[in-house]
Amino acid sequence: MSSDKPLLRGRGEEERALLRLLDRARAGSGGALLLVGAPGMGKTALLDLAIAHAVPGFRVLRVSGVESESRLPYAGLHGLLRPVAAGAASLPGAQAHALMSALESGTGAGGLTLPAAVLGLLSAVAAERPLLACVDDMDLLDADSREVLSFAARRVSGEPVALLFTAREGVRAPGGLEGVPVQVLGGLDAAAVQELAGDLAAGKVAEDLLVALDHIARGNPLALAELIGSLTPDQFAGLAAPPVTLPKDGRLWREHASRLAALPQEVQRLLLLIAADPGLDLATLIRAARPSCALTVLEPAERAGVLHTAGDRYDFRDPAMRGVVYYGASLLRRRSAHRLLAGLLGDDEQADEHGAEDGAEQADEHGAKPGAEQRDESQRLRRAWHRACALDGPPASLADDLAAAALDAHPAHTHPEPYLALERAAELTDPHDPAKAERLAAAARYAWVAGRPQVTRSLLARLRNLTAPDELRGHVQLLHGSLELLGGETGSAREELLAAATWLLESHRMLGVRALVRAADASYRAGDNRAFIAIARQAAALRRPDETVPTQLMFEYLAGMASTFSGSHQEAAAPLRRVVELAGSVRDPAVLVWACVASMLLGEDATAHRLSARAVETARVRGAVSAMPQLLDYMIYPEIWMGRYAAVATTAAQGLRLAQETGQLNTAAQHLAWLAITAAVEGDQETCRVRADAAIGLADAHDLGIAGAVGNWALAYLDLAAGRPADAANRLRAERRNSNHVVIRVMATPHFIEACARTGDHEAAGAALRVLERWVGSTRSPDLRALVSRCRALLAGPGESEELFREALDLHGQGVYEFEAARTRLLYGSALRRDRRPGAARTHLHSALETFERYGARLWTEQARTELRASGDPVRPALDATTGQLTAQQLQIARMVAEGATNKEVAEQLFLSRRTVEHHLRNIFSRLGIRSRVELVRLMS
Repeated sequence: MSSDKPLLRGRGEEERALLRLLDRARAGSGGALLLVGAPGMGKTALLDLAIAHAVPGFRVLRVSGVESESRLPYAGLHGLLRPVAAGAASLPGAQAHALMSALESGTGAGGLTLPAAVLGLLSAVAAERPLLACVDDMDLLDADSREVLSFAARRVSGEPVALLFTAREGVRAPGGLEGVPVQVLGGLDAAAVQELAGDLAAGKVAEDLLVALDHIARGNPLALAELIGSLTPDQFAGLAAPPVTLPKDGRLWREHASRLAALPQEVQRLLLLIAADPGLDLATLIRAARPSCALTVLEPAERAGVLHTAGDRYDFRDPAMRGVVYYGASLLRRRSAHRLLAGLLGDDEQADEHGAEDGAEQADEHGAKPGAEQRDESQRLRRAWHRACALDGPPASLADDLAAAALDAHPAHTHPEPYLALERAAELTDPHDPAKAERLAAAARYAWVAGRPQVTRSLLARLRNLTAPDELRGHVQLLHGSLELLGGETGSAREELLAAATWLLESHRMLGVRALVRAADASYRAGDNRAFIAIARQAAALRRPDETVPTQLMFEYLAGMASTFSGSHQEAAAPLRRVVELAGSVRDPAVLVWACVASMLLGEDATAHRLSARAVETARVRGAVSAMPQLLDYMIYPEIWMGRYAAVATTAAQGLRLAQETGQLNTAAQHLAWLAITAAVEGDQETCRVRADAAIGLADAHDLGIAGAVGNWALAYLDLAAGRPADAANRLRAERRNSNHVVIRVMATPHFIEACARTGDHEAAGAALRVLERWVGSTRSPDLRALVSRCRALLAGPGESEELFREALDLHGQGVYEFEAARTRLLYGSALRRDRRPGAARTHLHSALETFERYGARLWTEQARTELRASGDPVRPALDATTGQLTAQQLQIARMVAEGATNKEVAEQLFLSRRTVEHHLRNIFSRLGIRSRVELVRLMS
């Protein structure tokens, strides 16, 4: 696109549709296109883009619908055709007369005369050069103009004419445009939102802030622009809560408010109720309607595109409309709405009691409450919330009721969210009452759990202005430290968490121990083993004989990890096994992940995966959004060991998205690094480097030894797969900051030993093998023992390696590391081939090749093919038009596209940009020797 054309983020698909329309018009076979979208979605901007592409080759006509002229017959036609009206003289007499009558006096002839005249005029104007006619807001044009232009739109396919219309989403098809192709403008995808935010803001908008803004904008470009333009410096810095609605002085607010003002008063009253309570069901809404009317009163709102039905509820078609309805109403009207809703929900309490028996089942293993109990708590919270918003009683009493209801409610199944209720309770509490600070602190904690870091920080900032009791200080520091641990600098997080532990160990022992473990976790993330060991020793001196099960687990975890970091693997085994045993009685997902780590260090990958999956599901049921990214990170470790790379890619993509949405840059770095590993396995060198570099950059900025080490390992893995063993060895022996974490170094040791063996550095390989042997000797894992045997075979002298390779394969047969078993076969086959035993080599090489092809590991596949050719095997070439040639990610994209997904839908589900999806799709077509989606569907079926 040339620099004089507007840059529209995320509208590549729409731009291509415009270019196709213009190309057809240039070729003398024009057509029409209708762009439909909500206000602010960029319909007018796309018209501007079409005109920029058309000029100077096209003659351009343009008109915009204006509501005040919508009752003037042919006003729209007059605005569009006035610049070329003189051409009417060339039309047949009746047509010329009909057209001029319409343009000059607003009177039209019946039948086909006037529509045929308009079509004839457009054709005559286009005879000299192609014509582009643009009608913005077609739905606001007068009905007569819409009818005539619709007639022309269906008949220009044989003319050098392009007709381009826009209309608002949700309204009935304007002017009977049936038969005209429609392009619906949805919200921008995540990548386009990021790009647009970068264009609009002087500096980078923090990911968690951008997610909060897009929660309102929902991909609407104008909404996002107006929200970013309204931000204060504190909101940009994350010190104040983000906006909760569109800015009132913005164009989009005025657009929505104007549509609302045109609706009847009773409709507006019911819309305010819907806005005040998103959980409002139809039965309650019917009772809220005035006795003289039914819910048919809401039909004008549906016709205007404001409302649509969603199950047994009404919802706003444009989510931003909810805020306009609610915050656009006066305070008195809002309070009246809340008072009415509180009364209606109070009426429901008796009905709910009758349904309580249905939910009397026992709580499940995750501690979730029975369904009826959750409904009762939710009902109680909603009623307390509406009473508090209506100020329907003494403030102190309202605050007490609301806080109690919020603390009892299930955070994943309530409206309002508990942090909002607690914040409102704090606002109603006397400033001199210690409960005010306690409620703000509780609101901050719930906001953090719900994945709202900006809100959390703003609530904590408000606490600074209050006199808080000493016992609250530890809770606040624990929250500060947790925020810093997942999004800030690890050293600062450790100090905050240690200080929190000092305050909490006496008053809230379990939280105090948790603060100690999190401080140790900060050291673990930084790769600071000495600091971890020091914290573990401090914790050991604090143990008591009467600890609860979760607290026992945490103490055993620290002891086992400290022994591991000291190199005493046999000594570490007992406390680590105790951790796994205790996990059966633990429900807290944050504690369960430490049992997952213990299982991995014991070589029990299946147990580690089961525990991490249980932790993830528990957090999901509890609505613990902020915990999910880290929990998903711990699920990846066993998946990596077991070679489940497709699962790793899916888990890491989900974890990355959630980490970015919740402001957890440190955990985002981890997931980026794991995605780099999967790209290395697939042989996608460009993607691997981009992701690894991003992870290493974050690691350097935040002192994240583990994320940097995984990113470095990914690059070394890529070097090894690409046949660059010297580069791989150099990366893995590097001592640079944030690239040498002990846990990752051990995980990468088999690759390091292989790289050193292939470059002749047996001394470094032998030293690394001794470290690996000490750890593996403390486990019972046949898979890990197989890797040790493989490494020994690589370093063995002539005549000694074959027995070790066979031992490795026998052990692989008892385990689950299929991909590593294939790598062992590749190395064994290569050794047999060099030993001039090609027949024996081929058996192992063919088996390895089959596995690599199944995994989409392109570079390892090439290595196996090269070895087979060297052994004298002609080895079948990669078959044309077979999906076996695709990487795992390409295969996933191909399947989604074959099932009917658009590029935008694929991008959103896989957390990629549409540009990246398009790039992969081109490569897929090239590899499969096909040219279209139709051929892809046929092939995939």
